[in-house]
Amino acid sequence: MEILNSRMILRPQDRQRSLEFYRDILGLAIHREFPGGTVFFLGQGFLELSGEAEQGPSPDQVLWLQVRDVRAEFEQLRERGVAVLAEPERKPWGLDEAWITDPDGMRIALVEVPGDHPLRVDVRQH
Repeated sequence: MEILNSRMILRPQDRQRSLEFYRDILGLAIHREFPGGTVFFLGQGFLELSGEAEQGPSPDQVLWLQVRDVRAEFEQLRERGVAVLAEPERKPWGLDEAWITDPDGMRIALVEVPGDHPLRVDVRQH
């Protein structure tokens, strides 16, 4: 299979409320809009808000967002009134993580990859 593009699609309970959260609170840039939906740039992918849901997201769903400075981003989001699940901390696997939720309860991991983490190490043979 050749993947040409990808996106995560969220069906919010209140599309306008979620649009304001992702656009104004998280500050995601809009890729495109269409009747009933908005697609945001999300690093190397896209996040689409479209349609409406009767119930919130599954607790098994997580939106994982890598940021440059997790503590600074977390503090800004807390000041904007975002619901906090967990303060930033270094996890046993070496990533710095904080957890928040969107207005529907979608769990969002904010992740910083420290400079000494294996994901940043060049493993090519020299």
